[in-house]
Amino acid sequence: MKEAALNYQEMQWEKAPNYPPGTMMKVLRRDEEGCPLTIILKVGEGFKMESHSHVGIEQHFVLEGEYQSEGDIYQAGYYRLIPERTSHGPFHSEKGAVILVMWDQK
Repeated sequence: MKEAALNYQEMQWEKAPNYPPGTMMKVLRRDEEGCPLTIILKVGEGFKMESHSHVGIEQHFVLEGEYQSEGDIYQAGYYRLIPERTSHGPFHSEKGAVILVMWDQK
């Protein structure tokens, strides 16, 4: 692994694959195969995403806005750790949000 230093505010938003239309991201870190491991995710007003799970740990840190999931509201400043193979969601954001999302390599 190489050391990296980025200013995400200078990066361009790109379409986030595997997310609902209109969802954007900035990739901060990728694995050896080029898959994103750390992203800044921007979800728009009315964002909705179904439940799913991952083989590794997923972490969220809400930078702006808020989202709802499983009856809880995660606002700016909230950190969330989702264990591997744990179904999480569905997700909804009425006003939109910007979230730091990290997946741990396995």
